[in-house]
Amino acid sequence: MMNKVVVFLILGFLFFIYKKINSKKQKNLKLNKFKNQLQSKETNIERIFLREEEKSSSNPIINICIGIYDDEDNINRKSNIHRARLSKFKKSKLNGEMIFQDDEQRIYKFTNGKKVYL
Repeated sequence: MMNKVVVFLILGFLFFIYKKINSKKQKNLKLNKFKNQLQSKETNIERIFLREEEKSSSNPIINICIGIYDDEDNINRKSNIHRARLSKFKKSKLNGEMIFQDDEQRIYKFTNGKKVYL
């Protein structure tokens, strides 16, 4: 009789510990994933870049610099922003020069007060 009670108590205790461990893992797994994503440096850096892209795409006066050391993805991203600004605002500043687009979709800039088509 005593052995049955001891075995029952041990099994009950082990079952209680098992349930406690499993319930923490399932609940905290999603919470930890969400928390880690919010606190990761990569996510914060991506947010900063998205804000900068949003600023530069909404203001055609902000200069977009495409340098010789930029990688291909960066060049594509910057040129897409430049084209979008030309399409939306009919002007965009690229590498220090203001570039314009007329109603016939032709690209030009002003050099010495004269319109020069590109």
